[in-house]
Amino acid sequence: MTVVAAYLYRHGKRVRAVSIDEKVDCPADRSEFVWIGICDPTDDEMRTLQQQYNLHPLAVEDAVKADQLPKVDVYGNQLFVVARTAQLEGDKIAYGETAIFVGHSHIISVRHGSARSHKALREQLEAAPTLLINGVDYVLHAILDYVVDGYLPIMESIEDEVLAMEQRTIDAFLGRDEIVRIFGLRREMIRFQRILGPMGEVAGKIVRLDLPCIDTEAKPYFSDVLDHVRRVQTMVEGLREVLTSVFEFSNLLEQQRTGAITRQLAAWAAILAVPTAIAGIYGMNFEHMPELKTQYGYFVVLGVIAVVCSALYLKFKQAKWL
Repeated sequence: MTVVAAYLYRHGKRVRAVSIDEKVDCPADRSEFVWIGICDPTDDEMRTLQQQYNLHPLAVEDAVKADQLPKVDVYGNQLFVVARTAQLEGDKIAYGETAIFVGHSHIISVRHGSARSHKALREQLEAAPTLLINGVDYVLHAILDYVVDGYLPIMESIEDEVLAMEQRTIDAFLGRDEIVRIFGLRREMIRFQRILGPMGEVAGKIVRLDLPCIDTEAKPYFSDVLDHVRRVQTMVEGLREVLTSVFEFSNLLEQQRTGAITRQLAAWAAILAVPTAIAGIYGMNFEHMPELKTQYGYFVVLGVIAVVCSALYLKFKQAKWL
């Protein structure tokens, strides 16, 4: 059974459980409403809900497919909201979808692929019914706020990993696996931004537009959701910049270290070129060469080699090539 919870609320208090095929008549003063939570529903269950609560067929179709970006649609006197949930699975962000049908006296949440159930949220609201007593729009805010609050731990976890990676960059070369990880995280950040933008638009539309089932006094609560989305967007943009700088900094350090090694090799090659050149000259097998029979020529040549090589070594040392 995919119905997680279905209850009737009156004046902020849970009254009784309801069935999805039960028609509940609620008064017009919004003091009573039905809150139904479903996870991965079957087609029959969605058809039952559609008949009992007069849900629009297009909205039902979107809720069943679960392939929508966050959005807000108005169907007559009902509201259809799609939010995207997110959770961290290893190095990747996995996404789910929560579709919410909001009517005058009902709110139906349909979850797909989300590991975070609304049980804790429902218990929290029932324990302090100051929001439940106001109607379905406040429950809608609580669900959206619950979804957006789930984004922050993901960003904090990735941020810790990125900062640790930044420190490792200073200490040593980044390996191929770490470079692949950097590009993988950047790709995840880009995908996440594609979700955050529409989520911000959802909260913004609810704040700005005159929508059915949304009371004017509830709009500041949705403004708070918008602020939370913008905060996460700022974190994502910052992490993308840090990931880019980590790669560029690692590349720069690698170039510097490679350059230092190249200079050291060049300096030693220049020093070794002196004895090599002198030895090469005296290694030629010509019969008539000067100083071949000089008594101290060998030691003079060794002294010249030592003096020249020492001078080159000190010069390169002064230039910090060695």
